[in-house]
Amino acid sequence: MSPPVDSVPSDERLPERADVVIVGGGIIGVSAAYYLARKGHSVVVVEKGRIAGEQSSRNWGWVRQQGRALPEMPLAMASTDLWGKLDGELGEETGFRRTGMMVVTRDPAEVANWEDMLEQKRAFQTQGRILNAAELRTMLPGTTDQWVAGLYSPIDGVAEPSKAAPAIARGARRLGAVIVQNCAVRGWETSAGAVSAVVTERGTIRTDAVLCAGGAWTSMLLRHQGISLPQAGVFASVLRTQAAPQVSEGTGGVGSPGFSFRRRLDGGYSVAMRGTGRVDITPQGIRYAADFLPLLIKRGRGLSIRVGRSFFEGPESLRKWRTDGISPFEVTRVLDPVPDKKLIAKTMGQFQAAFPAMKGVGIAETWGGLIDSMPDAVPVISAIDKAPGCYVATGFSGHGFGLGPAGGRLAADLVTGDVPIVDPTPFRHGRFFDGTRHPATVWV
Repeated sequence: MSPPVDSVPSDERLPERADVVIVGGGIIGVSAAYYLARKGHSVVVVEKGRIAGEQSSRNWGWVRQQGRALPEMPLAMASTDLWGKLDGELGEETGFRRTGMMVVTRDPAEVANWEDMLEQKRAFQTQGRILNAAELRTMLPGTTDQWVAGLYSPIDGVAEPSKAAPAIARGARRLGAVIVQNCAVRGWETSAGAVSAVVTERGTIRTDAVLCAGGAWTSMLLRHQGISLPQAGVFASVLRTQAAPQVSEGTGGVGSPGFSFRRRLDGGYSVAMRGTGRVDITPQGIRYAADFLPLLIKRGRGLSIRVGRSFFEGPESLRKWRTDGISPFEVTRVLDPVPDKKLIAKTMGQFQAAFPAMKGVGIAETWGGLIDSMPDAVPVISAIDKAPGCYVATGFSGHGFGLGPAGGRLAADLVTGDVPIVDPTPFRHGRFFDGTRHPATVWV
């Protein structure tokens, strides 16, 4: 079941030409469009389904700096700053609130890991700190769980996935961006090796730049153009509760070993299980298995592996098409995975056990999603060196919502050749092919 998402008006006619064509209407794509339009560039967002139809509306809604990999820290900090400005700039509600965020544990070894992380991040002057058990009891009144410590950041926060990307898309449109929904990009044409036009199911747009921000579908589209991108998807399940009592003080969300939650604007909670998901064996997964092995070893404890329909359909299947024929993106307009019912029940049960006040609260809605991941869990925001005019912003590995505004802004800066909001070097596409990829690190 798809979570509800605010609507965005769609432009029915494709322009003949644009400075930039963006593939994908998730939070990265629409943020890039917003900042490109603010710079005065003509931009078209082409979305095969609807704005925020996939992972941008299915995530937990966390906006945090704490727990990020070191290469992501400048981007996370820049994104938090941009989140704080968006509602005022847009004149709309994204749901962003600096509520504070925390992760809790019963394991002293994890506390040692946090201490190491905080030491490594001292140069960033983050405001994160470790809470003791007594402090946790104050911030989480009514819990029966015996957590020994928590990693807390008072400047982190939350936003509403159902509202944020649509609000940004509408803001981009007011600045002149064209938003075309239910229209798939099939590929692009080149002239003298450089991008010259993007081909969609409704026609061709002449352009010198294409930004691929298609989430889990990006690797498939790039492969069609002869470009390799090691990418894998992790299926996750999320639930939304009915309106419920407030169970935390000074934090809008908590990640625990058995469940993670975020307080929603509607008075309920979004709840899911941290570090848990399903990986399907697929042709794309087999192709990049060696790339992902180090990360799988570190994170594999919470992952189940299976063979299913994903082997033959969806973003990781082995599909070929012509730009003058129907593409896989027209077959699946919105990827809507079925949530894992057993996992949902287990997650809700642990949430209710930890907070007795939740025991009378029911589940209002459940949904599944597919998280697009990279072998080092750090996104690619980069030009493609061997394909002039082609840019990529994908593989945010479950961090894309919180990093979205700055990720889109960085992509816009790269496309236009402006001074980048942060150093783009950690996000190079080429790192997977020249031996400079980041180590597979899991902090929280």
